[in-house]
Amino acid sequence: MTRILIIGGSPLHPCPNHIFLEYAKYLLENQSQSLKIKIDTLLVRNLLAEDLAFGRYSSPALFYPKKLIAEADAIIIGSPIAKSAYTGLLKSFLDLLPSEIFALKVILPLATSHTIAHTSALEYSLKPVLKELGATQILPSVFAVDNQLQDVEHSNLEIAIRLQAALQDLLQAIATNQGTNPNNSSSLLDEIYAVH
Repeated sequence: MTRILIIGGSPLHPCPNHIFLEYAKYLLENQSQSLKIKIDTLLVRNLLAEDLAFGRYSSPALFYPKKLIAEADAIIIGSPIAKSAYTGLLKSFLDLLPSEIFALKVILPLATSHTIAHTSALEYSLKPVLKELGATQILPSVFAVDNQLQDVEHSNLEIAIRLQAALQDLLQAIATNQGTNPNNSSSLLDEIYAVH
């Protein structure tokens, strides 16, 4: 079974970035029957603030999040962008992870912002950190402006198509790593057009 972990780095809930992550999950869940995908979600805001603030690397509360990461074949990691950077909350969490924890995993970053000026923020702020944690398969990030995201069933068609294409790349990369071919992957596109 393929395991995908969604990591939400926003300190706010609900928020546009959470809608974006939920939309990715919604599209993937429609594949879970045919592709045998298990999807877990980790919202960093739900972790103990003291562990993040004081850098408690060996906190028992971090055991389960680290286990989820270790067991995942792929990780979708999302963050709102402010001042051209991902959130401090997400940075605090990533700082507590052991080096090489993202090795051999396919990573898909998703970003949101109130302005299109932050389109490439993850490319130069988040990706170097992911590489420090062992990531070698980082897919191009998908960016959305906040007002393009309404809810899981009413997101902008352009965003839906770009997210679908990124998820296809994610599934293909996982399949390549596992030495298999994804079945019915084109049905993701069918699902998007059915929603819109």
